[in-house]
Amino acid sequence: MRKILETDDRLVIAAVLGNAGAGGVFLSLAADEVWLREGVILNPHYKDMGNFHGSEYWTYLLPGRVGEDRARRVNQARLPMGVDEALELGLATRCLPGNVESADWELLRAAAELAASPDLARRIAAKRARRCGDEAEKPPSAYREEELRRMRRNFYGFDPSYLVALYNFIRKTPKSRTPVTLAVHRACIWFHSRKFALQFVPADLAKIAMRPRVTTRHFPDRLRYAFQV
Repeated sequence: MRKILETDDRLVIAAVLGNAGAGGVFLSLAADEVWLREGVILNPHYKDMGNFHGSEYWTYLLPGRVGEDRARRVNQARLPMGVDEALELGLATRCLPGNVESADWELLRAAAELAASPDLARRIAAKRARRCGDEAEKPPSAYREEELRRMRRNFYGFDPSYLVALYNFIRKTPKSRTPVTLAVHRACIWFHSRKFALQFVPADLAKIAMRPRVTTRHFPDRLRYAFQV
């Protein structure tokens, strides 16, 4: 992936002909052009894997492609994305036909057209200048170091969510229920259930529990399960 990022003497095309998620999506964003086959579904996030932070230079590539605000929205929403939305956000630059054989032919035709474009040299020069600017401001290697530091918390931190999710992924264990990010009708039920549980604990602990991003480490062992409603 680093080699793709450092390629400054040509344009790189990523043709995504099948569904992609997490690192597969961000691998394609390392290219200059991202062409999606019609009907492809993307999941450009890691968080459903036990709040995994992820790497693959995504903190450099995603905001650079769609902007900081949209990158934050994509990462927090944790929702599947179709081709139309990917094009609108800027994650993709072209839609290929839905039929696989037709997509292959269109890919070859469009790539040949791009290679013969009189604007190619200008685009390569602009790419090289942009990469030099990025290196001077904050090199991609710095983004990767930050990502790896955050990932270390997933591996060795107090929250075992990622390790549990990884075990279930390897064992192909199905989820016990649809994630709240998809089953949005359960979000209000969870909130009310949480408030109901808090009625049975001291007021000072209840205030702590209603803080954002609270975890069970804030509570004594005897009270932990009161909040897992």
